[in-house]
Amino acid sequence: MASFNDIINKEQPVLVDFYADWCGPCQTMMPILKEVKDTLGEAVSILKINIDKNQSIATRFQVRGVPTFMLYKNGKQVWRQSGLIQKNDLIQLIKTHQ
Repeated sequence: MASFNDIINKEQPVLVDFYADWCGPCQTMMPILKEVKDTLGEAVSILKINIDKNQSIATRFQVRGVPTFMLYKNGKQVWRQSGLIQKNDLIQLIKTHQ
């Protein structure tokens, strides 16, 4: 299995979704993220991280609330936001970092 650093060190943007199964807004984002992936295809990778099962990485990135999204390109964080995000806003954001 690839490590987190291996995954984010891609040239294509990698959207990291920190979520929890008990989080209502996280459940709301699931179909939105699927639509974003369906729209952008290979232009983006989406990595979902369950904070309850991966507490050490959530702590490392100081994730205080879920959902928290981070966008990486070439291993560098280029954007971060917590809370719900509209599909078109996410697509536009990812396109600006391609």
